[in-house]
Amino acid sequence: MMKTLGIALIATFAWIQTSLANDDAWLTDLTKAKALARKENKIVLMDFTGSDWCPPCKALHRNVLTAKEFTDFAKENLVLVLVDFPTGKPLPADQQKANNALKDTYSVRAFPTLIALDSSGKKIWSEEGYAGTSAKDFVAKLKKLPGTE
Repeated sequence: MMKTLGIALIATFAWIQTSLANDDAWLTDLTKAKALARKENKIVLMDFTGSDWCPPCKALHRNVLTAKEFTDFAKENLVLVLVDFPTGKPLPADQQKANNALKDTYSVRAFPTLIALDSSGKKIWSEEGYAGTSAKDFVAKLKKLPGTE
């Protein structure tokens, strides 16, 4: 019993560490993300999400955006931007204002919506919704974008 509990605690701790490490890769400031993308010649990938209320957003995060295949690809090719619209955890007023402005600028109508910008800030791809695409298939789509390997 104690051995099983110990293994469960270790597994939980490892999952939390992985989730936190993956979340650290996500910026919330598009201006900084675009500057970094220019400097490193990467693509900006924005994730418009309702992180605490949107089932497809949660599934995309769980099945794709935290998967090793995606995170490995992202490290080399992407600057990640989280544009969150939570209902249960308030964002700072300036962040909420910035997120609303981005939502309007890019005409986001549904969650999740993913938008890719090239290193100059030009929109090059977008996808609305999540229908269960695997991390492998999602990365394959991104690899077709100009500026990726």
